[in-house]
Amino acid sequence: MRKRKTILITGATSGVGYETAVRLISEGHRVQVTGRSEEILAKLVALGAYAIQLDLTGEGATDHLLRELEMPDVIIFSAGVAKFALAHETEDRQVEQMFSVNVTAPIQLTQRILPSWMDRRSGHLIYIGSQAGKVATPKAAVYAATKHALIGYTNALRMEVAHYGIDVSVIHPGPIDTAFLDKADDSGTYRGAVGKHLLTVEEVAKVVVNAVHQPRRQVDLPRVMGLTSKLHAIAPGLVERIGKPFFMKKMK
Repeated sequence: MRKRKTILITGATSGVGYETAVRLISEGHRVQVTGRSEEILAKLVALGAYAIQLDLTGEGATDHLLRELEMPDVIIFSAGVAKFALAHETEDRQVEQMFSVNVTAPIQLTQRILPSWMDRRSGHLIYIGSQAGKVATPKAAVYAATKHALIGYTNALRMEVAHYGIDVSVIHPGPIDTAFLDKADDSGTYRGAVGKHLLTVEEVAKVVVNAVHQPRRQVDLPRVMGLTSKLHAIAPGLVERIGKPFFMKKMK
C-alpha cells in the first residue's frame, strides 16, 4: 500500500491541477489546494481536499499560504497563464502577469519551503513546465520565455537540493485541450495549428500522479516531443523552418 502523503497543488481549480487533485484525493492522500475559483474549490473540498482561495501573485500571498497549510511532502506547481500573441503585440500587463504566475510565484514558494525540507531531508517539487520552454513557437515568445526560465531554475535547483533528499521533477506537456488554450489565444488559430496533437487533461494528470509515486527528473508529453527538443538542439534551423508555417501561415 502506498504511503499517504500531504500534497499541495497550486492552480487546482482548472485543467491539469483539478484532475490531478481529484486523482490524488481518490488515492487517499491529504490534498491541499489553492486557486481562484471559489466554486471549484468547494467541489474539491466536498471530495476531501483542504482548500485556500488565493491568488499567489498577491502581496504576502505565499507567506499567508504557508501559515495556513500543513507542511506538505509534495508540492505540484500547476498554476499557469499564457497569452499567445506576436512579441510586439504582447502588452506590458500580459508580460508581467505571465512572469508573475509562471516564474516568480513558484520560485518564491520554493524558496520559502526549502529550509524546512532541508532540515528534515525530504520533499518533492513537481513543476508543470511546457514543451514551449524547450522549443519555442511563433506567437508564444513571452510564454516560452517564462517556461524556459523555469527550466533553467529547476536544473540548478535540482543540483542544489539533491544532497538533502529533495527531488525535483518537471513535466513538459505539449498543448493540452483545455480552456487555458482558448483564453490564451484570442484569434482561435493556435488550437487549429496544433490540432490533432492536443493532449487530454487525463493524460497529463496521470503522468503527474505517477511522478508523485516515482520521482523522475523530467517527462516529455507526448514522448515524441522529447525527440523534437533533441533535434532542435542539434539542428535548430531545420526544426524552426518546419514548425514556423504552422503558426505563421495566416500572417500577412
